[in-house]
Amino acid sequence: MIVLSSAAGVIIRCQQRFGFRLLRRFSPVDALSNSRYLHFRHLISHPNTSGRLLFIPQSPIRSFAPISRMENGSGAARVSTLSNGSHDGADLVSFQLSPTSSLKIQKGDITRWSVDGSSDAIVNPANERMLGGGGADGAIHRAAGPELREACYRVPEVRPGVRCPTGEARITPGFRLPSSHVIHTVGPIYDSDRNPEASLSNAYRNSLRVAKENNIQYIAFPAISCGVYGYPFDEAASVAISTVKSSADGLKEVHFVLFSDDIYDAWLKAARELIRD
Repeated sequence: MIVLSSAAGVIIRCQQRFGFRLLRRFSPVDALSNSRYLHFRHLISHPNTSGRLLFIPQSPIRSFAPISRMENGSGAARVSTLSNGSHDGADLVSFQLSPTSSLKIQKGDITRWSVDGSSDAIVNPANERMLGGGGADGAIHRAAGPELREACYRVPEVRPGVRCPTGEARITPGFRLPSSHVIHTVGPIYDSDRNPEASLSNAYRNSLRVAKENNIQYIAFPAISCGVYGYPFDEAASVAISTVKSSADGLKEVHFVLFSDDIYDAWLKAARELIRD
């Protein structure tokens, strides 16, 4: 079992019987979202760990060399980069949406994604308050720095406690992120939303609309609502890909930067089924 301490510089320790080894020292954001090294299926809290986090690996720990390939089109795919200039993610696959627009699916850490640092944006799967939370939302806020929360706080409330209703989108600067902007959207809670498919489609569509209204050319999405909001991966992938396919005109590249094998596989399967020559 992998044990991650909650200290600032966590160390991954693995039991020998799983054949794992000590990889390196991780920052908390790396440990929770850098799937180039770790692929987690479940996160649990165990009473015997004294507040430590236990992660059960979906598959043995491994590292990936970045792979780029183009589907439904020809030519080399443009590869997004980390802030230090290295390639971000593994198994990057590109699909041609139109002569001027492409879809790219990859595994990686969305907080480190960027293309040009001036016309790019990552999408934050926020809650309606827009003041940070868990999962990717929390990781993005930590990577962007406290300025992001301050900017979100200044977004006017549409009703008490709600700055961004489910399915809508707002934009702020990226601050300490390598991407220039953050587009905040709220996905549906699968089991309680009256029409989760429509709400999820609106979240993607409105994020793309806000991007175009603000001269964003490159945008990266996580898998909205696929964490604690409980949206089934295959259903979410079909909604995401079909919405992007119909709404990406005017953008050069739409990326999905995904943190787990299961989600990546679901997105790739949906893209191959829904995007044709």
